[in-house]
Amino acid sequence: MDGLSSEELSLLHDMARVTSMTMSLLGLFGDERSLREPNEHYAAEATRLAQALTERQTKLEWPVDEQVALRRFATLVARGVSPAAVFAAVAEEVGHVLATDGTSIVRVDPDGAATVVATVGALVDEVPVGSRWNFEPPLALAAVLRTGRPARLDDYRQASGAYADAVRLLGIRSGAAAPIVVEGHLWGAIAVGTRREHLPADTEERMARFTELIGAAIANADSREELRVLAEEQAALRRVATLIARGVRPAEVFPAVAQEVRHVLRADATTIVRLDPDGAATVLTRVGDHAEEVPVGSRWNLEPPLALAVALRTGRPARLDDYSQVSGAYGDRVRRLGIRSGVGTPIIVEGQLWGAISVGGRHGRLPADTEQRMADFTELIGTAIANADSRAQLTASRARIVAAADDARRRIERDLHDGTQQRLFALGLELRLAQSMEPMNRSELQTQIGRVAHELDGVIAELREISHGIHPAILSEGGLGPALRTLARRAPLPVELDIRTETRWAPPIEGAAYYIVSEALTNTTKHARASYAHVTVEQHDALLHLSIRDDGMGGADPAGGSGLIGLRDRVQALGGSIEVTSHPGDGTAIVVELPLQPD
Repeated sequence: MDGLSSEELSLLHDMARVTSMTMSLLGLFGDERSLREPNEHYAAEATRLAQALTERQTKLEWPVDEQVALRRFATLVARGVSPAAVFAAVAEEVGHVLATDGTSIVRVDPDGAATVVATVGALVDEVPVGSRWNFEPPLALAAVLRTGRPARLDDYRQASGAYADAVRLLGIRSGAAAPIVVEGHLWGAIAVGTRREHLPADTEERMARFTELIGAAIANADSREELRVLAEEQAALRRVATLIARGVRPAEVFPAVAQEVRHVLRADATTIVRLDPDGAATVLTRVGDHAEEVPVGSRWNLEPPLALAVALRTGRPARLDDYSQVSGAYGDRVRRLGIRSGVGTPIIVEGQLWGAISVGGRHGRLPADTEQRMADFTELIGTAIANADSRAQLTASRARIVAAADDARRRIERDLHDGTQQRLFALGLELRLAQSMEPMNRSELQTQIGRVAHELDGVIAELREISHGIHPAILSEGGLGPALRTLARRAPLPVELDIRTETRWAPPIEGAAYYIVSEALTNTTKHARASYAHVTVEQHDALLHLSIRDDGMGGADPAGGSGLIGLRDRVQALGGSIEVTSHPGDGTAIVVELPLQPD
Protein backbone atom coordinates (compact mmCIF):
# COMPACT_ATOMS: atom_id res chain seq x y z
CA MET A 1 0.00 0.00 0.00
CA ASP A 2 1.37 3.43 -0.97
CA GLY A 3 2.87 5.52 1.83
CA LEU A 4 3.65 2.63 4.19
CA SER A 5 7.00 0.94 4.64
CA SER A 6 7.35 -2.81 4.51
CA GLU A 7 7.84 -2.88 8.30
CA GLU A 8 4.68 -0.82 8.84
CA LEU A 9 2.70 -3.07 6.56
CA SER A 10 4.08 -6.12 8.39
CA LEU A 11 2.95 -4.64 11.68
CA LEU A 12 -0.57 -3.98 10.42
CA HIS A 13 -0.83 -7.48 8.97
CA ASP A 14 0.24 -8.88 12.33
CA MET A 15 -2.41 -6.78 14.04
CA ALA A 16 -5.00 -8.22 11.70
CA ARG A 17 -3.60 -11.69 12.39
CA VAL A 18 -3.93 -11.16 16.13
CA THR A 19 -7.56 -10.14 15.71
CA SER A 20 -8.27 -13.27 13.67
CA MET A 21 -6.58 -15.50 16.24
CA THR A 22 -8.42 -13.83 19.07
CA MET A 23 -11.70 -14.41 17.24
CA SER A 24 -10.85 -18.06 16.85
CA LEU A 25 -10.19 -18.27 20.56
CA LEU A 26 -13.55 -16.65 21.25
CA GLY A 27 -15.25 -19.35 19.21
CA LEU A 28 -16.20 -17.02 16.36
CA PHE A 29 -14.58 -19.25 13.74
CA GLY A 30 -15.03 -22.54 15.54
CA ASP A 31 -17.67 -24.67 17.12
CA GLU A 32 -18.71 -24.91 20.75
CA ARG A 33 -15.89 -27.32 21.48
CA SER A 34 -13.27 -24.82 20.32
CA LEU A 35 -14.87 -22.28 22.63
CA ARG A 36 -14.56 -24.65 25.58
CA GLU A 37 -11.08 -25.93 24.70
CA PRO A 38 -9.11 -23.06 23.09
CA ASN A 39 -6.07 -23.99 21.08
CA GLU A 40 -3.06 -23.40 23.31
CA HIS A 41 -0.75 -22.77 20.38
CA TYR A 42 -3.00 -20.02 19.03
CA ALA A 43 -3.28 -18.51 22.48
CA ALA A 44 0.48 -18.38 22.91
CA GLU A 45 1.04 -17.04 19.41
CA ALA A 46 -1.62 -14.34 19.78
CA THR A 47 -0.14 -13.27 23.13
CA ARG A 48 3.37 -13.12 21.68
CA LEU A 49 2.26 -11.04 18.71
CA ALA A 50 0.19 -8.72 20.89
CA GLN A 51 3.21 -8.05 23.11
CA ALA A 52 5.33 -7.36 20.07
CA LEU A 53 2.85 -4.86 18.63
CA THR A 54 3.43 -2.18 21.23
CA GLU A 55 7.21 -2.52 20.92
CA ARG A 56 7.13 -2.27 17.14
CA GLN A 57 4.66 0.64 17.14
CA THR A 58 6.95 2.56 19.46
CA LYS A 59 9.97 1.65 17.37
CA LEU A 60 8.25 3.02 14.28
CA GLU A 61 7.64 6.26 16.19
CA TRP A 62 3.96 6.44 15.34
CA PRO A 63 2.17 9.20 17.29
CA VAL A 64 1.06 8.01 20.70
CA ASP A 65 -2.59 8.91 20.14
CA GLU A 66 -2.54 6.95 16.89
CA GLN A 67 -1.01 3.91 18.60
CA VAL A 68 -3.70 4.06 21.28
CA ALA A 69 -6.45 4.46 18.66
CA LEU A 70 -5.15 1.53 16.61
CA ARG A 71 -4.98 -0.69 19.70
CA ARG A 72 -8.51 0.26 20.71
CA PHE A 73 -9.69 -0.49 17.19
CA ALA A 74 -7.87 -3.86 17.08
CA THR A 75 -9.50 -4.76 20.41
CA LEU A 76 -12.94 -4.03 18.98
CA VAL A 77 -12.23 -6.21 15.96
CA ALA A 78 -10.89 -9.02 18.14
CA ARG A 79 -14.00 -8.93 20.32
CA GLY A 80 -16.14 -9.61 17.27
CA VAL A 81 -18.09 -6.36 17.55
CA SER A 82 -20.56 -5.89 14.69
CA PRO A 83 -19.22 -4.16 11.57
CA ALA A 84 -21.64 -1.23 12.08
CA ALA A 85 -20.16 -0.61 15.53
CA VAL A 86 -16.62 -1.01 14.21
CA PHE A 87 -17.27 1.48 11.38
CA ALA A 88 -18.66 4.08 13.77
CA ALA A 89 -15.74 3.57 16.18
CA VAL A 90 -13.04 3.82 13.52
CA ALA A 91 -14.66 6.92 12.03
CA GLU A 92 -14.50 8.51 15.48
CA GLU A 93 -10.90 7.39 16.02
CA VAL A 94 -9.73 8.64 12.61
CA GLY A 95 -11.52 11.96 13.07
CA HIS A 96 -9.93 12.38 16.48
CA VAL A 97 -6.39 11.32 15.47
CA LEU A 98 -6.34 13.46 12.33
CA ALA A 99 -8.26 16.36 13.91
CA THR A 100 -10.69 16.54 10.98
CA ASP A 101 -14.14 18.08 10.90
CA GLY A 102 -15.91 15.10 9.39
CA THR A 103 -15.24 11.43 8.62
CA SER A 104 -17.29 8.98 6.57
CA ILE A 105 -16.94 5.37 5.50
CA VAL A 106 -18.65 4.18 2.31
CA ARG A 107 -19.25 0.81 0.70
CA VAL A 108 -19.14 0.57 -3.07
CA ASP A 109 -22.32 -0.99 -4.52
CA PRO A 110 -22.59 -3.25 -7.60
CA ASP A 111 -24.04 -0.37 -9.66
CA GLY A 112 -21.02 1.84 -8.99
CA ALA A 113 -22.73 4.08 -6.46
CA ALA A 114 -21.63 4.09 -2.80
CA THR A 115 -23.60 3.66 0.42
CA VAL A 116 -22.59 5.49 3.59
CA VAL A 117 -22.04 2.99 6.43
CA ALA A 118 -20.62 5.41 9.03
CA THR A 119 -20.33 9.16 9.43
CA VAL A 120 -19.22 11.44 12.26
CA GLY A 121 -18.62 15.12 12.83
CA ALA A 122 -20.04 17.79 10.59
CA LEU A 123 -21.17 15.25 7.97
CA VAL A 124 -23.78 13.49 10.14
CA ASP A 125 -26.84 15.45 9.00
CA GLU A 126 -25.98 16.07 5.37
CA VAL A 127 -24.37 12.67 4.68
CA PRO A 128 -26.41 10.25 6.87
CA VAL A 129 -25.78 6.52 7.25
CA GLY A 130 -27.66 4.59 4.56
CA SER A 131 -27.63 7.40 2.00
CA ARG A 132 -26.32 6.55 -1.50
CA TRP A 133 -24.17 8.80 -3.64
CA ASN A 134 -22.63 8.93 -7.09
CA PHE A 135 -19.24 10.57 -6.57
CA GLU A 136 -17.81 12.63 -9.41
CA PRO A 137 -14.16 13.61 -10.02
CA PRO A 138 -12.18 15.39 -8.80
CA LEU A 139 -13.64 14.35 -5.42
CA ALA A 140 -11.11 12.24 -3.49
CA LEU A 141 -13.75 9.52 -2.91
CA ALA A 142 -14.47 9.33 -6.64
CA ALA A 143 -10.77 8.90 -7.42
CA VAL A 144 -10.33 6.19 -4.77
CA LEU A 145 -13.34 4.16 -5.93
CA ARG A 146 -12.13 4.34 -9.53
CA THR A 147 -8.44 3.61 -8.98
CA GLY A 148 -8.26 1.78 -5.67
CA ARG A 149 -5.51 4.19 -4.54
CA PRO A 150 -5.44 6.97 -1.91
CA ALA A 151 -6.39 10.44 -3.17
CA ARG A 152 -6.96 13.98 -1.95
CA LEU A 153 -8.64 17.20 -3.07
CA ASP A 154 -7.34 20.43 -1.57
CA ASP A 155 -9.96 22.74 -3.04
CA TYR A 156 -13.61 21.65 -2.93
CA ARG A 157 -14.56 24.61 -5.09
CA GLN A 158 -13.44 22.48 -8.03
CA ALA A 159 -15.90 19.65 -7.23
CA SER A 160 -19.41 19.24 -8.60
CA GLY A 161 -22.36 16.98 -7.96
CA ALA A 162 -24.77 16.44 -5.07
CA TYR A 163 -22.16 15.14 -2.62
CA ALA A 164 -19.79 18.04 -3.30
CA ASP A 165 -22.65 20.54 -2.85
CA ALA A 166 -23.60 18.89 0.48
CA VAL A 167 -20.12 19.00 2.01
CA ARG A 168 -19.44 22.52 0.67
CA LEU A 169 -22.53 23.71 2.54
CA LEU A 170 -20.86 22.43 5.70
CA GLY A 171 -17.79 24.55 5.04
CA ILE A 172 -15.53 21.63 4.10
CA ARG A 173 -12.66 22.99 2.01
CA SER A 174 -10.42 19.98 1.43
CA GLY A 175 -10.47 16.21 1.91
CA ALA A 176 -8.62 12.94 1.52
CA ALA A 177 -9.72 9.32 1.06
CA ALA A 178 -8.12 5.88 1.30
CA PRO A 179 -9.38 2.60 -0.14
CA ILE A 180 -10.68 -0.28 2.00
CA VAL A 181 -9.57 -3.56 0.46
CA VAL A 182 -11.09 -6.87 1.60
CA GLU A 183 -9.38 -10.10 0.51
CA GLY A 184 -7.85 -8.40 -2.52
CA HIS A 185 -11.02 -6.63 -3.68
CA LEU A 186 -11.97 -2.98 -3.36
CA TRP A 187 -14.77 -2.90 -0.78
CA GLY A 188 -15.14 0.84 -0.20
CA ALA A 189 -13.26 3.83 1.20
CA ILE A 190 -12.83 6.08 4.21
CA ALA A 191 -12.82 9.84 3.69
CA VAL A 192 -12.02 12.84 5.91
CA GLY A 193 -12.76 16.50 5.37
CA THR A 194 -11.59 19.68 7.01
CA ARG A 195 -12.56 23.33 7.07
CA ARG A 196 -8.88 24.23 7.13
CA GLU A 197 -7.00 25.19 4.02
CA HIS A 198 -5.12 21.90 3.64
CA LEU A 199 -4.85 18.52 5.34
CA PRO A 200 -1.38 17.45 6.52
CA ALA A 201 0.81 15.78 3.91
CA ASP A 202 0.82 12.42 5.74
CA THR A 203 -2.97 12.17 6.06
CA GLU A 204 -3.42 9.42 3.49
CA GLU A 205 -0.54 7.41 4.96
CA ARG A 206 -2.01 7.58 8.47
CA MET A 207 -5.48 6.69 7.20
CA ALA A 208 -4.02 3.61 5.51
CA ARG A 209 -3.04 2.18 8.89
CA PHE A 210 -6.70 2.14 9.83
CA THR A 211 -8.05 0.87 6.50
CA GLU A 212 -5.82 -2.22 6.79
CA LEU A 213 -7.60 -3.13 10.03
CA ILE A 214 -11.00 -2.16 8.64
CA GLY A 215 -10.44 -4.69 5.85
CA ALA A 216 -9.54 -7.34 8.41
CA ALA A 217 -12.66 -6.51 10.44
CA ILE A 218 -14.91 -6.81 7.38
CA ALA A 219 -13.29 -10.05 6.23
CA ASN A 220 -13.66 -11.53 9.70
CA ALA A 221 -17.26 -10.34 9.96
CA ASP A 222 -18.01 -11.84 6.55
CA SER A 223 -16.47 -15.15 7.61
CA ARG A 224 -18.46 -15.16 10.82
CA GLU A 225 -21.64 -14.36 8.92
CA GLU A 226 -20.99 -17.13 6.40
CA LEU A 227 -20.41 -19.61 9.22
CA ARG A 228 -23.49 -18.40 11.07
CA VAL A 229 -25.65 -18.71 7.95
CA LEU A 230 -24.24 -22.15 7.16
CA ALA A 231 -24.79 -23.39 10.71
CA GLU A 232 -28.31 -21.96 10.75
CA GLU A 233 -29.13 -23.54 7.41
CA GLN A 234 -27.75 -26.93 8.40
CA ALA A 235 -29.73 -26.84 11.64
CA ALA A 236 -32.91 -26.04 9.70
CA LEU A 237 -32.27 -28.89 7.27
CA ARG A 238 -31.67 -31.28 10.16
CA ARG A 239 -34.95 -30.27 11.78
CA VAL A 240 -36.85 -30.91 8.55
CA ALA A 241 -35.03 -34.21 7.95
CA THR A 242 -35.95 -35.30 11.49
CA LEU A 243 -39.62 -34.63 10.80
CA ILE A 244 -39.44 -36.69 7.63
CA ALA A 245 -37.59 -39.54 9.37
CA ARG A 246 -40.34 -39.63 12.00
CA GLY A 247 -42.90 -40.18 9.25
CA VAL A 248 -44.71 -36.89 9.88
CA ARG A 249 -47.43 -36.28 7.31
CA PRO A 250 -46.60 -33.87 4.44
CA ALA A 251 -49.43 -31.60 5.60
CA GLU A 252 -47.34 -30.99 8.74
CA VAL A 253 -43.98 -30.96 6.94
CA PHE A 254 -45.00 -28.21 4.49
CA PRO A 255 -45.60 -25.44 7.08
CA ALA A 256 -42.42 -26.44 8.93
CA VAL A 257 -40.34 -26.21 5.73
CA ALA A 258 -41.94 -22.91 4.76
CA GLN A 259 -41.11 -21.42 8.17
CA GLU A 260 -37.53 -22.71 8.05
CA VAL A 261 -36.95 -21.37 4.52
CA ARG A 262 -38.42 -18.01 5.39
CA HIS A 263 -36.21 -17.73 8.47
CA VAL A 264 -32.99 -18.93 6.82
CA LEU A 265 -33.38 -16.72 3.74
CA ARG A 266 -34.77 -13.74 5.69
CA ALA A 267 -37.70 -13.71 3.27
CA ASP A 268 -40.97 -11.90 3.89
CA ALA A 269 -43.18 -14.72 2.59
CA THR A 270 -42.86 -18.38 1.63
CA THR A 271 -45.41 -20.36 -0.38
CA ILE A 272 -45.61 -24.05 -1.34
CA VAL A 273 -47.93 -25.05 -4.17
CA ARG A 274 -48.90 -28.33 -5.83
CA LEU A 275 -49.23 -28.50 -9.61
CA ASP A 276 -52.68 -29.80 -10.52
CA PRO A 277 -53.48 -31.88 -13.65
CA ASP A 278 -55.23 -28.91 -15.28
CA GLY A 279 -52.12 -26.74 -14.97
CA ALA A 280 -53.39 -24.64 -12.06
CA ALA A 281 -51.58 -24.56 -8.72
CA THR A 282 -53.08 -25.27 -5.29
CA VAL A 283 -51.61 -23.49 -2.27
CA LEU A 284 -50.59 -26.04 0.37
CA THR A 285 -49.04 -23.61 2.82
CA ARG A 286 -48.07 -19.97 3.06
CA VAL A 287 -46.22 -18.22 5.87
CA GLY A 288 -45.46 -14.56 6.36
CA ASP A 289 -47.41 -11.39 6.85
CA HIS A 290 -50.99 -11.40 5.56
CA ALA A 291 -50.87 -15.14 4.79
CA GLU A 292 -54.66 -15.09 4.66
CA GLU A 293 -54.46 -13.17 1.37
CA VAL A 294 -53.24 -16.37 -0.32
CA PRO A 295 -55.14 -18.98 1.74
CA VAL A 296 -54.31 -22.66 1.93
CA GLY A 297 -56.44 -24.60 -0.56
CA SER A 298 -56.87 -21.69 -2.96
CA ARG A 299 -56.16 -22.41 -6.64
CA TRP A 300 -54.40 -20.04 -9.01
CA ASN A 301 -53.54 -19.85 -12.67
CA LEU A 302 -50.02 -18.49 -12.46
CA GLU A 303 -48.67 -16.48 -15.36
CA PRO A 304 -45.07 -15.64 -16.35
CA PRO A 305 -42.93 -13.78 -15.53
CA LEU A 306 -43.91 -14.83 -11.97
CA ALA A 307 -41.08 -16.96 -10.58
CA LEU A 308 -43.57 -19.63 -9.45
CA ALA A 309 -45.15 -19.78 -12.90
CA VAL A 310 -41.80 -20.17 -14.65
CA ALA A 311 -40.65 -22.85 -12.18
CA LEU A 312 -43.88 -24.83 -12.73
CA ARG A 313 -43.63 -24.55 -16.51
CA THR A 314 -39.93 -25.30 -16.93
CA GLY A 315 -39.13 -27.44 -13.89
CA ARG A 316 -36.16 -25.17 -13.23
CA PRO A 317 -35.45 -22.47 -10.61
CA ALA A 318 -36.54 -18.99 -11.62
CA ARG A 319 -36.49 -15.48 -10.19
CA LEU A 320 -38.20 -12.15 -10.79
CA ASP A 321 -36.56 -9.04 -9.41
CA ASP A 322 -39.30 -6.58 -10.31
CA TYR A 323 -42.89 -7.51 -9.49
CA SER A 324 -44.19 -4.41 -11.19
CA GLN A 325 -43.98 -6.50 -14.37
CA VAL A 326 -46.43 -9.19 -13.26
CA SER A 327 -50.08 -9.54 -14.21
CA GLY A 328 -52.96 -11.81 -13.29
CA ALA A 329 -54.88 -12.31 -10.06
CA TYR A 330 -52.01 -13.88 -8.11
CA GLY A 331 -49.54 -11.24 -9.26
CA ASP A 332 -51.93 -8.46 -8.28
CA ARG A 333 -52.45 -10.05 -4.85
CA VAL A 334 -48.78 -10.41 -3.92
CA ARG A 335 -47.94 -6.99 -5.34
CA ARG A 336 -50.56 -5.44 -3.04
CA LEU A 337 -48.78 -7.16 -0.15
CA GLY A 338 -45.63 -5.21 -0.99
CA ILE A 339 -43.63 -8.09 -2.47
CA ARG A 340 -41.03 -6.67 -4.84
CA SER A 341 -39.02 -9.72 -5.87
CA GLY A 342 -39.26 -13.50 -5.69
CA VAL A 343 -37.59 -16.81 -6.41
CA GLY A 344 -39.34 -20.07 -7.25
CA THR A 345 -37.81 -23.56 -7.12
CA PRO A 346 -39.49 -26.73 -8.44
CA ILE A 347 -40.32 -29.71 -6.22
CA ILE A 348 -39.49 -32.97 -7.98
CA VAL A 349 -40.93 -36.25 -6.71
CA GLU A 350 -39.47 -39.45 -8.19
CA GLY A 351 -38.43 -37.66 -11.36
CA GLN A 352 -41.75 -35.88 -11.90
CA LEU A 353 -42.56 -32.19 -11.41
CA TRP A 354 -44.88 -32.13 -8.39
CA GLY A 355 -45.05 -28.45 -7.41
CA ALA A 356 -42.86 -25.57 -6.30
CA ILE A 357 -41.79 -23.42 -3.38
CA SER A 358 -41.32 -19.68 -3.63
CA VAL A 359 -39.96 -16.91 -1.44
CA GLY A 360 -40.72 -13.23 -1.75
CA GLY A 361 -39.04 -10.10 -0.45
CA ARG A 362 -40.18 -6.54 0.07
CA HIS A 363 -36.75 -4.96 0.11
CA GLY A 364 -35.25 -5.32 -3.31
CA ARG A 365 -33.45 -8.16 -5.03
CA LEU A 366 -33.07 -11.46 -3.18
CA PRO A 367 -29.48 -12.73 -2.73
CA ALA A 368 -27.85 -14.39 -5.72
CA ASP A 369 -27.53 -17.77 -3.97
CA THR A 370 -31.22 -17.98 -3.01
CA GLU A 371 -32.08 -20.63 -5.62
CA GLN A 372 -29.14 -22.81 -4.62
CA ARG A 373 -29.97 -22.60 -0.92
CA MET A 374 -33.63 -23.45 -1.56
CA ALA A 375 -32.65 -26.58 -3.52
CA ASP A 376 -31.69 -28.55 -0.40
CA PHE A 377 -35.11 -27.88 1.10
CA THR A 378 -37.00 -28.85 -2.06
CA GLU A 379 -35.11 -32.15 -2.13
CA LEU A 380 -36.31 -32.86 1.41
CA ILE A 381 -39.88 -31.90 0.47
CA GLY A 382 -39.70 -34.32 -2.46
CA THR A 383 -38.45 -37.05 -0.15
CA ALA A 384 -41.26 -36.36 2.34
CA ILE A 385 -43.90 -36.59 -0.39
CA ALA A 386 -42.39 -39.76 -1.89
CA ASN A 387 -42.18 -41.38 1.54
CA ALA A 388 -45.75 -40.39 2.35
CA ASP A 389 -46.94 -41.77 -0.99
CA SER A 390 -45.10 -45.03 -0.35
CA ARG A 391 -46.54 -45.29 3.15
CA ALA A 392 -50.02 -44.48 1.87
CA GLN A 393 -49.73 -47.09 -0.88
CA LEU A 394 -48.45 -49.67 1.61
CA THR A 395 -51.21 -48.88 4.09
CA ALA A 396 -53.86 -48.99 1.36
CA SER A 397 -52.45 -52.29 0.11
CA ARG A 398 -52.46 -53.80 3.60
CA ALA A 399 -55.97 -52.48 4.21
CA ARG A 400 -57.13 -54.07 0.94
CA ILE A 401 -55.57 -57.37 1.99
CA VAL A 402 -57.31 -57.23 5.37
CA ALA A 403 -60.62 -56.27 3.73
CA ALA A 404 -60.23 -59.07 1.18
CA ALA A 405 -59.52 -61.56 3.97
CA ASP A 406 -62.60 -60.38 5.87
CA ASP A 407 -64.71 -60.68 2.74
CA ALA A 408 -63.34 -64.19 2.19
CA ARG A 409 -64.25 -65.12 5.77
CA ARG A 410 -67.76 -63.81 5.29
CA ARG A 411 -68.14 -65.80 2.05
CA ILE A 412 -66.82 -68.95 3.71
CA GLU A 413 -69.19 -68.43 6.64
CA ARG A 414 -72.14 -67.99 4.27
CA ASP A 415 -71.10 -70.96 2.14
CA LEU A 416 -70.72 -73.18 5.19
CA HIS A 417 -74.00 -72.01 6.67
CA ASP A 418 -76.05 -72.01 3.50
CA GLY A 419 -74.37 -74.98 1.80
CA THR A 420 -72.39 -77.54 3.77
CA GLN A 421 -74.24 -77.15 7.06
CA GLN A 422 -77.63 -77.34 5.37
CA ARG A 423 -76.67 -80.46 3.41
CA LEU A 424 -75.32 -82.20 6.48
CA PHE A 425 -78.45 -81.26 8.41
CA ALA A 426 -80.59 -82.66 5.59
CA LEU A 427 -78.59 -85.92 5.59
CA GLY A 428 -79.14 -86.22 9.33
CA LEU A 429 -82.87 -85.84 8.88
CA GLU A 430 -82.91 -88.50 6.17
CA LEU A 431 -80.99 -90.91 8.37
CA ARG A 432 -83.40 -90.39 11.22
CA LEU A 433 -86.31 -90.89 8.79
CA ALA A 434 -84.72 -94.10 7.53
CA GLN A 435 -84.22 -95.23 11.13
CA SER A 436 -87.89 -94.71 11.87
CA MET A 437 -88.95 -96.64 8.75
CA GLU A 438 -86.89 -99.79 9.38
CA PRO A 439 -88.64 -102.88 10.78
CA MET A 440 -88.36 -103.20 14.52
CA ASN A 441 -86.47 -106.53 14.29
CA ARG A 442 -83.50 -104.84 12.66
CA SER A 443 -82.32 -103.27 15.86
CA GLU A 444 -78.65 -103.47 14.91
CA LEU A 445 -79.21 -101.38 11.77
CA GLN A 446 -81.26 -98.89 13.73
CA THR A 447 -78.50 -98.58 16.27
CA GLN A 448 -75.93 -97.99 13.56
CA ILE A 449 -78.10 -95.40 11.80
CA GLY A 450 -78.67 -93.64 15.12
CA ARG A 451 -74.94 -93.58 15.78
CA VAL A 452 -74.27 -92.02 12.34
CA ALA A 453 -77.02 -89.44 12.89
CA HIS A 454 -75.51 -88.55 16.27
CA GLU A 455 -72.08 -88.14 14.66
CA LEU A 456 -73.66 -85.88 12.04
CA ASP A 457 -75.08 -83.72 14.83
CA GLY A 458 -71.59 -83.44 16.27
CA VAL A 459 -70.10 -82.53 12.88
CA ILE A 460 -72.77 -79.87 12.38
CA ALA A 461 -72.05 -78.44 15.85
CA GLU A 462 -68.30 -78.33 15.16
CA LEU A 463 -68.90 -76.79 11.73
CA ARG A 464 -71.10 -74.18 13.36
CA GLU A 465 -68.28 -73.40 15.77
CA ILE A 466 -65.78 -73.12 12.90
CA SER A 467 -68.17 -70.93 10.93
CA HIS A 468 -68.69 -68.70 13.96
CA GLY A 469 -64.92 -68.30 14.40
CA ILE A 470 -64.37 -67.44 10.76
CA HIS A 471 -66.86 -64.57 10.84
CA PRO A 472 -69.74 -64.52 13.29
CA ALA A 473 -73.01 -63.66 11.63
CA ILE A 474 -74.00 -61.64 14.67
CA LEU A 475 -71.12 -59.22 13.95
CA SER A 476 -72.59 -58.34 10.57
CA GLU A 477 -76.17 -58.31 11.83
CA GLY A 478 -75.94 -56.82 15.30
CA GLY A 479 -72.60 -55.01 15.42
CA LEU A 480 -69.56 -55.12 17.66
CA GLY A 481 -71.32 -54.98 21.03
CA PRO A 482 -73.52 -58.10 20.61
CA ALA A 483 -70.66 -59.99 18.92
CA LEU A 484 -68.29 -59.28 21.83
CA ARG A 485 -70.95 -60.30 24.37
CA THR A 486 -71.35 -63.64 22.59
CA LEU A 487 -67.57 -64.01 22.46
CA ALA A 488 -67.30 -63.31 26.20
CA ARG A 489 -70.00 -65.89 27.05
CA ARG A 490 -68.22 -68.57 25.03
CA ALA A 491 -64.74 -67.77 26.43
CA PRO A 492 -63.11 -70.45 28.66
CA LEU A 493 -62.39 -67.87 31.41
CA PRO A 494 -64.52 -65.10 32.95
CA VAL A 495 -64.55 -61.93 30.83
CA GLU A 496 -65.74 -58.57 32.14
CA LEU A 497 -67.10 -56.40 29.34
CA ASP A 498 -67.30 -52.60 29.56
CA ILE A 499 -68.85 -51.48 26.25
CA ARG A 500 -69.45 -47.74 26.48
CA THR A 501 -70.92 -47.21 23.03
CA GLU A 502 -73.33 -49.08 20.76
CA THR A 503 -72.43 -47.09 17.65
CA ARG A 504 -72.08 -49.02 14.38
CA TRP A 505 -68.87 -48.44 12.46
CA ALA A 506 -67.51 -49.41 9.07
CA PRO A 507 -67.19 -53.21 8.60
CA PRO A 508 -63.35 -53.13 8.49
CA ILE A 509 -63.28 -51.35 11.87
CA GLU A 510 -65.82 -53.66 13.52
CA GLY A 511 -64.13 -56.74 12.05
CA ALA A 512 -60.69 -55.57 13.24
CA ALA A 513 -61.97 -54.76 16.73
CA TYR A 514 -63.69 -58.16 17.03
CA TYR A 515 -60.66 -60.17 15.92
CA ILE A 516 -58.32 -58.11 18.14
CA VAL A 517 -60.42 -58.97 21.20
CA SER A 518 -60.89 -62.56 20.04
CA GLU A 519 -57.16 -63.12 19.44
CA ALA A 520 -56.22 -61.39 22.69
CA LEU A 521 -58.61 -63.62 24.66
CA THR A 522 -57.27 -66.70 22.86
CA ASN A 523 -53.72 -65.75 23.80
CA THR A 524 -54.81 -65.16 27.38
CA THR A 525 -56.46 -68.57 27.56
CA LYS A 526 -53.52 -70.41 26.02
CA HIS A 527 -50.54 -68.67 27.58
CA ALA A 528 -51.39 -66.27 30.42
CA ARG A 529 -52.73 -68.63 33.13
CA ALA A 530 -55.13 -65.83 34.00
CA SER A 531 -58.22 -66.07 36.20
CA TYR A 532 -60.14 -63.37 34.33
CA ALA A 533 -59.92 -60.76 31.53
CA HIS A 534 -61.35 -57.27 31.26
CA VAL A 535 -62.36 -55.68 27.91
CA THR A 536 -63.21 -52.00 27.46
CA VAL A 537 -64.63 -50.47 24.26
CA GLU A 538 -65.15 -46.72 23.91
CA GLN A 539 -65.01 -43.93 21.35
CA HIS A 540 -63.06 -40.68 21.73
CA ASP A 541 -63.49 -38.18 18.92
CA ALA A 542 -62.54 -40.01 15.72
CA LEU A 543 -60.82 -42.96 17.44
CA LEU A 544 -62.13 -46.32 18.67
CA HIS A 545 -60.30 -47.34 21.86
CA LEU A 546 -59.95 -51.00 22.85
CA SER A 547 -58.39 -52.24 26.07
CA ILE A 548 -57.89 -55.93 26.90
CA ARG A 549 -56.30 -56.68 30.29
CA ASP A 550 -55.73 -59.87 32.27
CA ASP A 551 -54.24 -60.89 35.63
CA GLY A 552 -52.01 -63.59 34.17
CA MET A 553 -48.30 -64.30 34.35
CA GLY A 554 -47.33 -61.55 31.88
CA GLY A 555 -44.10 -61.65 29.90
CA ALA A 556 -45.77 -61.58 26.47
CA ASP A 557 -43.34 -60.48 23.74
CA PRO A 558 -44.96 -58.67 20.77
CA ALA A 559 -41.94 -59.61 18.61
CA GLY A 560 -41.69 -63.19 19.80
CA GLY A 561 -43.78 -64.85 17.11
CA SER A 562 -47.04 -64.89 19.06
CA GLY A 563 -50.48 -63.86 17.84
CA LEU A 564 -49.59 -60.32 18.88
CA ILE A 565 -47.72 -59.90 15.59
CA GLY A 566 -50.92 -60.58 13.67
CA LEU A 567 -52.76 -58.08 15.84
CA ARG A 568 -50.12 -55.42 15.16
CA ASP A 569 -50.28 -56.02 11.41
CA ARG A 570 -54.07 -55.72 11.36
CA VAL A 571 -54.05 -52.55 13.47
CA GLN A 572 -51.32 -50.87 11.41
CA ALA A 573 -53.07 -51.81 8.17
CA LEU A 574 -55.96 -49.61 9.30
CA GLY A 575 -53.66 -46.74 10.34
CA GLY A 576 -54.09 -47.46 14.04
CA SER A 577 -51.73 -47.97 16.96
CA ILE A 578 -51.25 -50.80 19.45
CA GLU A 579 -49.38 -50.80 22.73
CA VAL A 580 -48.62 -53.99 24.67
CA THR A 581 -47.54 -53.88 28.32
CA SER A 582 -46.67 -57.27 29.78
CA HIS A 583 -44.24 -57.27 32.69
CA PRO A 584 -43.59 -60.72 34.19
CA GLY A 585 -45.99 -61.37 37.07
CA ASP A 586 -48.12 -58.26 36.36
CA GLY A 587 -50.46 -59.56 33.67
CA THR A 588 -50.82 -58.23 30.14
CA ALA A 589 -52.52 -55.06 28.88
CA ILE A 590 -53.22 -54.41 25.19
CA VAL A 591 -54.39 -50.91 24.24
CA VAL A 592 -55.48 -50.29 20.66
CA GLU A 593 -56.61 -47.13 18.87
CA LEU A 594 -58.31 -47.40 15.47
CA PRO A 595 -59.15 -44.35 13.36
CA LEU A 596 -62.84 -44.50 12.53
CA GLN A 597 -63.69 -44.66 8.87
CA PRO A 598 -66.99 -43.66 7.31
CA ASP A 599 -69.52 -46.42 6.72
